[in-house]
Amino acid sequence: MLNAKIIFRILGFLLVVEGVSMLIAMGVSAIYDDAGLLPLLYSSLISMGVGALTLLATNGADKKIGKHEGFIIVSLVWVIFSFFGSLPYLISHSIPSLTDAFFETMSGFTTTGSSILNDIESLPNGILFWRSMTQWLGGMGIIVLSLAILPVFGIGGMQLFAAEVPGPTPDKISPRIQQTAKSLWIIYLGFTVTETILLWIGGMTLFDAVNHSFTTMATGGYSTKQASVAYWSSPFIQYVITLFMFLAGMNFTLSYLAIHGKFDKVFKNEEFKYYLLFVVGFTAIIFSGLLITTQMDFELAFRDSLFQVVSIITTTGYATADYLSWTPFLTIITFSLFFFGGSAGSTGGGIKIMRVVLLMKNSYYELRRLLHPNAVIPVRFNKRAVSEQIITNVLAFFMIYFIIFFISTILFTLIEPDLESAMGAVATSLGNIGPGLGNVGPAENFHHVHPAGKWFLSFLMLLGRLELFTVLVLFSPAFWKK
Repeated sequence: MLNAKIIFRILGFLLVVEGVSMLIAMGVSAIYDDAGLLPLLYSSLISMGVGALTLLATNGADKKIGKHEGFIIVSLVWVIFSFFGSLPYLISHSIPSLTDAFFETMSGFTTTGSSILNDIESLPNGILFWRSMTQWLGGMGIIVLSLAILPVFGIGGMQLFAAEVPGPTPDKISPRIQQTAKSLWIIYLGFTVTETILLWIGGMTLFDAVNHSFTTMATGGYSTKQASVAYWSSPFIQYVITLFMFLAGMNFTLSYLAIHGKFDKVFKNEEFKYYLLFVVGFTAIIFSGLLITTQMDFELAFRDSLFQVVSIITTTGYATADYLSWTPFLTIITFSLFFFGGSAGSTGGGIKIMRVVLLMKNSYYELRRLLHPNAVIPVRFNKRAVSEQIITNVLAFFMIYFIIFFISTILFTLIEPDLESAMGAVATSLGNIGPGLGNVGPAENFHHVHPAGKWFLSFLMLLGRLELFTVLVLFSPAFWKK
């Protein structure tokens, strides 16, 4: 039988966490003495109040969490966090529409980075900080955050971790899930602080440096400037952000190994090799194309190529150039990156490099099996044979991903008649990237999209962030059978 009480108890606890996070943003408003102070205070009190009442109402709940409860909690928490996270926008009238506020917040927590704002600089600093903070919290995962704290309540978290990190072969740094969560957060925080210092040294204000570090490490892409990172023409700033986008797109287990001096294991890791290969390869193609088709100087062409490739392949979504203004060939190459994603175990969204590599390998081995039908040719990854179950899971993921992409694109053309814009909006939402194509490209935003379209894209963001299965399983009748 479904343990409804523990579901509400955990959601109540996480609402309290969200309310406390709003108090941090309120502190920023207090420092800058801006109009976000009271809206953030009221939003925090409402969130913590509802959370506290829920905790009181579910006192004495059975602490056992099964798979069913895990899937429901992980799916619901993003929706509930987004509704309550919308309060600062609504109360401050920074975003007066519930649809727009929910879209902006869901885009934040899922680290998509798509925005409806046309004058970002006009928002109070406290509200901008909260906007960036939604991505920073969502980047490592609200549930992973809770794993470091829930054991205090005597609640195990392995089922939550499995639902939150549903990659093909999720790694654990430590055999204890609580220690794993803490290790991940220490690395995440350390990278954030390091990037903040470098950006501050490079010429950003401390406020801008903190905000961009939050959204870089989350591979979210929210900026405090309407022009995004293009606002700063400094090569140093853009290269620093490029480096940390790359690190955020890596498997955090590898970052843990590198920090502990085990570089040989990092460079021997097959997923890292392909991740690096894809970044270098696509950068070389676009860089060569820009040199041939534009009058850009060598360094700027390289920087723009590298920045856009890393930004999109890691699903961060920052922009320093409008790739839609490039030649059609380069635009198509850039769009193809929408279907890669970062490494498994990273803060990036998308399909993930590991799945792409496993699909390529399995396709190649299928050709070999046709030539040698009696041979046993297993797919290997990091010198280990990959089980048929994982291969089946990867193939199913690809099939479902692209079926959803095509059906959603067709449906979205009823809202956005321009096919290019519809494809871009669906691909960027499902991949948690940010900018799309056409009317939702890097030089535009989602302000003009019909309200029904914004709710639809918000659902796709959630679907993509939780890698399809976690959400789709809830729509299966078998899931709800006793």
